[in-house]
Formats: sequence, structure tokens, C-alpha cells
Amino acid sequence: MADIEALRAGEGNEKRRIFLNAFDMCTIGHLSPGQWKNPTDKSATKRRLEYWIELAKLLERGGITALFLADTYGGYDTYAQSLDDCIRRAAQWPITDPSIPISAMAAVTKHLGFAITASTSFEPPYLLAKRFSTLDHFTRGRIGWNIVTSWKKSAFKAIGLDTPIEHDERYRQADEYLRVLYKLWEGSWADDAIAPDPANDSYADPDKIRTIRHAGKYFSLDTKHIVDPSPQRTPFLFQAGTSAAGSEFAATHAEAVFVSAHSPAVLAPKIARIRSLAAAKGRDPRSVKVFATFTPVLAATDEAARAKFADLKQYASTIGGLVLFSGWTGIDISRIPLDQEITAADSTEAHKVRSILDSFTTTSESMPRWTPRAVAEHAAIGGLGPVAVGSPQTVADELERWQREADVDGFNIAYVTTPGSFEDVVDLLVPELRRRGLYPDLPAEGDEEVTVREQIYGRGAHALRDDHLGSTYKYDVYKEDPPYKPEPGSREEVN
Repeated sequence: MADIEALRAGEGNEKRRIFLNAFDMCTIGHLSPGQWKNPTDKSATKRRLEYWIELAKLLERGGITALFLADTYGGYDTYAQSLDDCIRRAAQWPITDPSIPISAMAAVTKHLGFAITASTSFEPPYLLAKRFSTLDHFTRGRIGWNIVTSWKKSAFKAIGLDTPIEHDERYRQADEYLRVLYKLWEGSWADDAIAPDPANDSYADPDKIRTIRHAGKYFSLDTKHIVDPSPQRTPFLFQAGTSAAGSEFAATHAEAVFVSAHSPAVLAPKIARIRSLAAAKGRDPRSVKVFATFTPVLAATDEAARAKFADLKQYASTIGGLVLFSGWTGIDISRIPLDQEITAADSTEAHKVRSILDSFTTTSESMPRWTPRAVAEHAAIGGLGPVAVGSPQTVADELERWQREADVDGFNIAYVTTPGSFEDVVDLLVPELRRRGLYPDLPAEGDEEVTVREQIYGRGAHALRDDHLGSTYKYDVYKEDPPYKPEPGSREEVN
């Protein structure tokens, strides 16, 4: 595993290591809806464990950093003001729970990390803390959490709420949610709380398991964490979103940030802002790793890749792509003339992904005007981010350009067809990146397993860094936060 440490960013190497996650979702049409019609695509088999087991083995063979699983709640019903096309085009519908197949994949791998999406909006922190501690145990420290706040009306209606939480309020709630989790994961159990003593019929020392008494604005609990400390305690923390509130949240909590844009020029200032915010909070800004969405179409030569791309286009669902675009941005694109420029004012839905709306209404040299026709050409293959078509050399050049111009650390590699796109990454792209000194060799037989946090930060770095907020809640330095009190004269106090 020495390669991982040698290739870490900012340690005197001329070239920074590129991290690669495989980006998938427990659904038929992830970011390239319609490819289920392609006879080479196996998306429709995702409801069988065999799909996930074979994918994990493939990614392990390539030395991929982690399998990053997106998730969503509720369907996309902004396009034509109906859920029908979301269902008909299999545009992230149906979808199963991403946490379920993790144990099966962990059982057939030793080094592959896993990052799953879960929302802070729909379940108490105590329940999520238990699930992720369990997964961290079962994967031996190879679990990460992609933190999201939920925004879709259809999702809130599914749990009995008519109106989603306002955007910035969601992030304030999520901030408290994370602090509760740190208390449970980091502050409840002493490292030596488990001390089996058969002679005295004692397995764990209750005096070394702290009761967390949290009385906040959004959450209250009085409990000990029910799971003993897992290898990482806190899972590796991803966060998606680059709005003002999202960036502030990322700078506080995220160890890695997942971003999406069609151009590195659009991303660069957003990434610079997150790093600046992190530095202002006393964190090493380079410790916040940034992963961008990226969809490669690979073949041995540029010509063969272009031919493959042309073949893929015939299966693409244009309407499926527009369903996703409308859902993400709050723009019912079905009502806008094909060649009329799209602006943020077209987004009449209050609840949306603001960073995606910004991406699709910000022009660049490569995209001077966003119109429904331009969106239709882009959204059906690759969804949010860039699509690179070419040989391993051409695609590797593009990855290096994005790293150089946008200051990203890695990529969430989306597929067009699965497992074909991932096979091409493992067999064609990874060897080229290794040849350039940008990607570590496979671990040697018998190498000690490492956690996903160690994959990012180096051997031995399995715990939260000392400059991370969560470290202030560790058992030995823990101090309970004072109870929440409304501001004098606020509506809360009056009520």
C-alpha cells in the first residue's frame, strides 16, 4: 500500500494522485436513461445480488477507490407536471435501498471502499448511526456516507409531509444532525469499554459508555450509542452540493465533496470557495478532497470510441434525460420552446438542487447557450457532467485537464452501460493512469487491509483528522453542548 501514500496530493510529487470512484445507483436508469434497451447493458439485473457481487469483484480487480452509490426518495414529477414519464422511461425509477448489497460486496473484496447516499431529512440520527456503525464493522472500515438533504415534494409527501423543508433550513438541520452523530460515534464509547472478563461475567464496562444527552433545536436524545466503536467510528464523509449553504456545510463537515458541472471553468471558483471556507475554519484545505462527475466512453482508439458513442446514442432516452433535468432544476422544460435560452428565472419550483440549476444556467466557452435542444443533447448520456469519448490516452488527458483547471482530486466515474463502461475503465483507463504515475498499483498479496479513510489520507489515518469538527466530540475530550435556547423575541420563544 506504499503507493497510496506516495501518490497523496501535496507531498512533493510533481503529479497528484487521481482518485476514481465507480458511480452507480440501485436503479435501471441512472445518468444515462434508456440504455436498458441496449443488449449489452445489465442495469435491469440490479435487483439480484449477483449483479453487485460481480461488480464489486470487477472494481476490486481494477483497484478502484470506492463504489459510490447514489440514492433518491420519491420520483421526478416536474417534467410535464407528472410522474408518468419518470416511470415510463425508468428515469431513476424503480429504485432499491443502496445499503442492502454492501455486506455481500464486502464479503468478496478486501480493499474496495463503499460510499452510500443517505438523507438527514427522513430518519432520526440514532437510527442512521446504528446502520452506519454496523456497515463499518461488516466492511472492516470500508464504508463512507454521502450526506444529502432531501428536497423533492414527492419524497416529503411519501412520509406524510406536504412541504419540503426550506433549502438553507435543511442545512442548518443537517449541521445539528451531524453533531449528534459525532456524539454517538465518537463520544459515547471509550476505546477500552469492551473488556471481556469471564470470571466476573462482564463483557463491557458501563462506566466507559457515556450517555449522550442532546437537547437541540431539531433533535433531542438521551441514550448511549448501541453499537461499539467500529474501525473508523465515523464513516468517511462525502457531501454533495455547492450552493452557498452547501459549501458552508461541506467546509465544516465533509472530508470529500461530490460536485457536478459541464466545464472545469464552472467548477473552479466553487471548489476554491470550499477550500477557502475550510481554511477559515482551521482545516487543511487540501484535506477536503473533491470528486467530479465524469462519464467516459472508451475504446482502444479514438475512432473506435466515436463509433461506440454513436451506437450508444441510438438507445438513449431523450425524454428520460429531460425528466431528470426538470426534476433537478425545477424547470418544466417541456413548456419551453426548443431554441429559447434557459435561465434561472424558468425555475418556478422552490424545491430543487440549486447547484445543478446553477450549472445548467451558467454558460461557458464549451456551452455558450443552454436551450432545451442543447439540454436534450447532453442529459440523456452522462446526466450532470462531461462525457469524454476516446482512447485511454485521450480520456486520461481530459482527466488531467479537469484536475489541473478545476482543482479536483478525483472523479465519480459514471457509466453509460453496465458493467461495460466499468470494464473499460478497469482494463483501459486505469492502466494508462498507472503508466502516467497518477494511480497506485494494486495491493500486493497479503497486504494489510486499510479503511476507506486510509485510502484517501494514507495508512494509519483511519480516524477523523484532528482539524475536523468531529474530533472535538471524541470520548477523551467530550463536553456536552448546552441546551438550545431560542433567540429572545423570536417566534419560537413567543410560541
